[in-house]
Amino acid sequence: MRDTAASGKGLATACLCALLACACVAGKPVQPARDMPPAFEHGAAVRGSWPTQDWYRGFGSDELNSFVDLAVSNNWDLTAARERVTQADARARQAGAALLPILDGNANANYLGGHSQQGSGHEFDWLAMLFASYEVDFWGKNRATANAALLEAGASRAERDTVALTMLGGVADEYFQVLALRERLTIARANLDATHKVLEVVQARFDSGVVNPVELAGQKAAVYAAQIAVSDLEQSEAQARAALALLLGRVPENFAVEGKSLDLLKEPAVAADLPSELLTRRPDVVAAEANLRAASANLAAARAAMLPSLTLTVSAGVQNPALPATVLTIPGVGPSYALAANLTQPIFDHGRLRAQRDETAARERELLAAYRGAVVAALVDVEKALTALQHLDAVREFETGSVAESERAFEAARLRYQRGAGDFLTLLQSQRSVFAARDQFTQYKLARLQGLIALCKALGGGWSTEAAPPASPAPGRSSANAASS
Repeated sequence: MRDTAASGKGLATACLCALLACACVAGKPVQPARDMPPAFEHGAAVRGSWPTQDWYRGFGSDELNSFVDLAVSNNWDLTAARERVTQADARARQAGAALLPILDGNANANYLGGHSQQGSGHEFDWLAMLFASYEVDFWGKNRATANAALLEAGASRAERDTVALTMLGGVADEYFQVLALRERLTIARANLDATHKVLEVVQARFDSGVVNPVELAGQKAAVYAAQIAVSDLEQSEAQARAALALLLGRVPENFAVEGKSLDLLKEPAVAADLPSELLTRRPDVVAAEANLRAASANLAAARAAMLPSLTLTVSAGVQNPALPATVLTIPGVGPSYALAANLTQPIFDHGRLRAQRDETAARERELLAAYRGAVVAALVDVEKALTALQHLDAVREFETGSVAESERAFEAARLRYQRGAGDFLTLLQSQRSVFAARDQFTQYKLARLQGLIALCKALGGGWSTEAAPPASPAPGRSSANAASS
């Protein structure tokens, strides 16, 4: 009994020393810098409000809305990202399990028999026991590991939302590409018809001996060039439809897009507010910060692994013999129990634990740099989108004026040439100019829509930490609902 009391006092002393030293273990987590500019440099040029999560509906296209819904269900990259969230949740539950005791059951039966000149004998031993063990988390190693897993699960969710935002922007961009190419095709075919009509006039004048063969050959070359432009645009439109089908997770065969032009689309009013909001509205920035905090937690766990660990175990049940000890055996069936405490201190491992700590510290510094880079990249994305929209606003008048004047010049040149009062070179040049102006204006409209898409993506697409689901459920709880969100 005295030995037992002495052992208990020694264990209590060890526990007390561990508690007193606990404050010296955990390092201070890295605090990422949050120095942000007070305002966006080109933010005043754009009017509107921060995009909502369904910002794509602001373009006023039911077909685009249906494509986005289809992509959310069928896009393979997004599906894979959802499964990565499920994996991260499972890892978080595994890490959280270390904070609680482990309980195992064990049943065993053993029959012993023997015979010699001295006689014979047999014995039947059996047991039915429950074993429980618990690692006392003095230094916070298990808690830090669990927190790191929770943060990594949150980062996985933010990365899934980054994939979703990129996919959504890609669907809108490819859809607008298809519509723009179809509009350009309409312009190219109209230009082809116009070149045919001019060719008829030139051919008639050539047959009358009014024009020379050079003018006739020049107009025929213009017809061929217009036909090549139509063929190239048809190929580009087919490729854009195939790219859109890929984003929707379906095969390109028999995939139809009903829209024909960009003219029926609206331009949503989207604008940026304070740059600091990007820290909570960009899922990639949130993911970078969560990964950084997870690295800090892993570093705390790596430091704690270098210190003593205390594991308590207890077993209880029924067995025969009741006490199968080496010195004292109690035969017969009866209750049995055992208590044990194990204190372990790493002493010499060839620097393995220190190397793990140094690796984790370097990982933390790497992720700190990645976080700062993500913040700067977010600001750059917003400024680029704002600058593009500001430029497009400035040239709108020039774009519309170029189309109007080119059409007026072509019509006048065509009538003058048809009446014999104009020269062929003026007609040919005005013909090329009006086609180029119309085609450029369509590309201008596409650029405006793409600029709005880029701005919505740069501003996080309406995503925010307030609307995001929690990083992970508590250990032991199901995460099926969180993973499917």
